[in-house]
Amino acid sequence: MQILVDADACPAVVKDILFRAAPRVKVHVTLVANQFLRTPPSPFIKAVQVPSGFDVADARIVELADAGDLIITADIPLAAAVLAKGAHALDPRGEWFSAENIEERLTIRSMMDQLRSSGIDTGGPSPYSPRDGKNFAAQLDRFLARREAVK
Repeated sequence: MQILVDADACPAVVKDILFRAAPRVKVHVTLVANQFLRTPPSPFIKAVQVPSGFDVADARIVELADAGDLIITADIPLAAAVLAKGAHALDPRGEWFSAENIEERLTIRSMMDQLRSSGIDTGGPSPYSPRDGKNFAAQLDRFLARREAVK
């Protein structure tokens, strides 16, 4: 099992949480982005830089993902693609994507895109809060603890 991170828009606090967790539980964390990313020196942490372009990082994450891996992303279509491969998907706010909720999320995303393209201001997500970081850390810890329990 590895953790793959859609790192272009991933909050720094989430990366820091993952950087601390990786050596603690000996899990490999790979950040995928179309820009250079600094990572702490660790055999468990690496960054993969992909060329710029629409969904290039997402395509690389799907390519790297295997069943059982954990993908960190707020991108709903990416989450759908990795769920189809049997991976787990967690957004940076600690919300799980699942087979039960992914279709609804894709539908809502499509509807919001249609509203925006017709000129309606739909706003955006709320600012990332300390509570979001705590929720992410709690969900990650639960996931990693379950992983350790089945070893």
